Amino acid sequence: MTGDLQATQQFVWPVRVYWEDTDAGGIVFYANYLKFFERARTEWLRSLGIEQRALRASTGGIFVVSETRVRFHKPARLDDELIVTAWPLDVGRASMTIQQQAYLRRPSENILLCEGSIRVGWVDATSYKPVRIPPTLLEILK
Repeated sequence: MTGDLQATQQFVWPVRVYWEDTDAGGIVFYANYLKFFERARTEWLRSLGIEQRALRASTGGIFVVSETRVRFHKPARLDDELIVTAWPLDVGRASMTIQQQAYLRRPSENILLCEGSIRVGWVDATSYKPVRIPPTLLEILK
């Protein structure tokens, strides 16, 4: 699959593929796409002025991954430059679903390598029980 970056509200984060990201065949190990997605989500939150450690200290809550769906299209290889995207599909009172994609960066048209949706829930940082996302945080995320 090929494509342009499609969502208008999406966050874009560049990634370079290193040795540590690849398997014995020289391609990105499938689980590492989840790491790329995690980092892009963290940087997306930072771009909104949300630093997760400070958020935990001020609210007593944290985001935790509750569900992932990932589809792999093509492999990335050592030294490839990727573009990883993140944008909210759905923001609820206690959880949100983020759409993410990893593209191989190309001058003319980026190539879709992997895509997924990640659902995160808001929980109390001590008990890990689900609670509502603070209203001020919801305003930023929507």
